[in-house]
Amino acid sequence: MKLPSSSVGFAFILFSSLLLSACAAPKEETDSYDRAADVLRFDGEDHLRNVRQLTFGGNNAEAYWSFDDSKLVFQSDWDAINDQGCDQIFVMDVATAGSGSVDDYTEVSTGEGRTTCSYFLPDGRIIYGSTHESGAACPAPLPGQSGAYVWPIYPSYDIYVADADGSNPEVLIGGEGYDTEATVSPDGKWIIFTSTRSGDLELWRYEVATGDLLQLTDELGYDGGAFFSPNSDKIVWRASRPTGEAADTYRDLLAKDVVEPGALNIFIADIDGSNVQQVTDLPGANWAPFFHPSGEKILFTSNHHIDNGRGRVFDIFMVNLDGSDMKQITHSGTFDGFPMFSNDGTKIAFASNRNVERVESRDTNVFVADWVD
Repeated sequence: MKLPSSSVGFAFILFSSLLLSACAAPKEETDSYDRAADVLRFDGEDHLRNVRQLTFGGNNAEAYWSFDDSKLVFQSDWDAINDQGCDQIFVMDVATAGSGSVDDYTEVSTGEGRTTCSYFLPDGRIIYGSTHESGAACPAPLPGQSGAYVWPIYPSYDIYVADADGSNPEVLIGGEGYDTEATVSPDGKWIIFTSTRSGDLELWRYEVATGDLLQLTDELGYDGGAFFSPNSDKIVWRASRPTGEAADTYRDLLAKDVVEPGALNIFIADIDGSNVQQVTDLPGANWAPFFHPSGEKILFTSNHHIDNGRGRVFDIFMVNLDGSDMKQITHSGTFDGFPMFSNDGTKIAFASNRNVERVESRDTNVFVADWVD
């Protein structure tokens, strides 16, 4: 939703509110919030309250809300719920998940191949990327995966649509090459995804009603992880823009179906790919962006603040669309990423290596918190 930008009545209300707030005690002192009981919230996390852990082992990430905000769909290799050995897609009820019972999670992918990047459609169906039609086993590591940290770009990935319970999966977007990283616009009209169908990792838009495709990006480099703004008129994504020797390295890795995500920044554009603007110009990996409910800010994941972008600690940051007024949101001293606001704007889901014991852990779990502006 957008706030009014110019109105005498609104200005008067805002001015009155400021006067009242100047005389009132801080909200934390006047409501029933118990800071001491919020043990998963770290000092400095002023925008988060009532942080809850929803999964408890392995790697769980990319948790995205259903349109009615009652469920999260996510990918997991947690062996308590997934014996495949690589990521599968699960759904959980936000109100009841977190009890520690495996019954809190329902597998909605096929249990075969590797899956990634799931999302809800407005009617409750799910979409996700999967390699299962090319083989039931987890795909083998790619030749370029040894050594430096790289992401595999399996050409066997296609985008599937399935019923809410995972039944009746069928290819929605497929063909030669990598097709995945799909998300859905809030108005339900569009799906944006990343594909190598034109020879590079580019963003494409799929029209749900017609199946028409439109290529949105065309510069050399990885374009992916895109999301729509709250009113479905803009997109935000992560991208690399290699030049010189870095461009040669990028092409060599892409030919091996891998990409090295060491240098990424955040971009926005209109939903037809026009009016591209670079939001961040930071060292390291700046990725997993998502629009603030106002549509005027972006949350994203970054390690730019640690060892000039070479550190392994990632935090969630918030920034204006023009790149100004950047603020660090998480402060756990470990990995925090994949932020997504609920559709009503009151909660945020994210992935983190934080835990109640506040000890180092390689487990990445799904968390949800109240958002405080």
